[in-house]
Amino acid sequence: MSAHELAAIAKAMVAPGKGILAADESTGTIEKRFASIKVENTEENRRAYRDMLFSSKGLSQSISGVIFYDETLRQKSASGTPFVELLAKNGILPGIKVDTGAKDLALCPGEKVTEGLDNLARRCAEYAKMGAKFAKWRAVITIGQDMPSSTCIAANAHALGRYAAICQAAGLVPIVEPEVLMDGDHTIERCEEVTEWTLNAVYEALYLNRVTLEHSVLKPSMVISGKGCPRQAGDEEVAERTVRILKRTVPAAVAGIAFLSGGQSDEAATAHLNTMNRMFAGNLPWPLSFSYGRALQQPSLKAWKGSAANVAAAQAALLHRARMNSLACLGRYTADLEKQALAA
Repeated sequence: MSAHELAAIAKAMVAPGKGILAADESTGTIEKRFASIKVENTEENRRAYRDMLFSSKGLSQSISGVIFYDETLRQKSASGTPFVELLAKNGILPGIKVDTGAKDLALCPGEKVTEGLDNLARRCAEYAKMGAKFAKWRAVITIGQDMPSSTCIAANAHALGRYAAICQAAGLVPIVEPEVLMDGDHTIERCEEVTEWTLNAVYEALYLNRVTLEHSVLKPSMVISGKGCPRQAGDEEVAERTVRILKRTVPAAVAGIAFLSGGQSDEAATAHLNTMNRMFAGNLPWPLSFSYGRALQQPSLKAWKGSAANVAAAQAALLHRARMNSLACLGRYTADLEKQALAA
């Protein structure tokens, strides 16, 4: 794929008012989601659930791309159309999760390093041939006593750099995802410090691996208080601290920023994104968008409950959350819109 095509895909991924649906849960992760609605974790149920999501009419108005899991990339809709083709026909870019998960980091108790570089070039070439346009790799940074270590930061940054270079060589736009976990009782100040450290290391690694930033999208966590912290920062403080760190660390050449939700509630993730776009409209070098998984899917999953009779209601729930986050990309979301939707 040419440089022009890669740049166009990266730009389309963060088009105004659009974001990315992360539907790349591993078989183990989706089992937990299905357990919450008492649905058996079979391949057919996973296919039916993803089919419900991807066939939602009008999804492309708010969603630019979908991140698949390997199994999903190979599946078809009930009509027999491969999911990749179904999305492409509706103007949505198909993407693929290519890491193999976060594993224990040797000699660093409590810390993880993401694996999957072995055979990655071969897998990326296969995925590109199957129609994928972009890829995703998630690194996990934990805040705790004596954590993160410089070893953990360096190992994960290096892996992200290698991954991004391999993707671009194969003709895929890499989503670079360094997630600073919100688990813990750390303050927002500590989260800000660790996020700045992480992003500086990641962009140094991308530079050393000759990654073209215009052909990449960053998927960072927001700077927020730890879940167990007594003081939970408000929307404006989250927005100010998050944007400050992004300005310090993320080169202007990057195509865009699509935040992860990271365990925030559906509405909190939307409100935080909206506040950033409202406060800093026109004053940032890159668009601020979203790449949410649970924060987009959870209401839809609850409505679906594994039943074909509930597909319409489940799709309506997905379209609502996608629409709310689309408005947040433009700084036009309000809590009243949630109430109006519930009343409708």
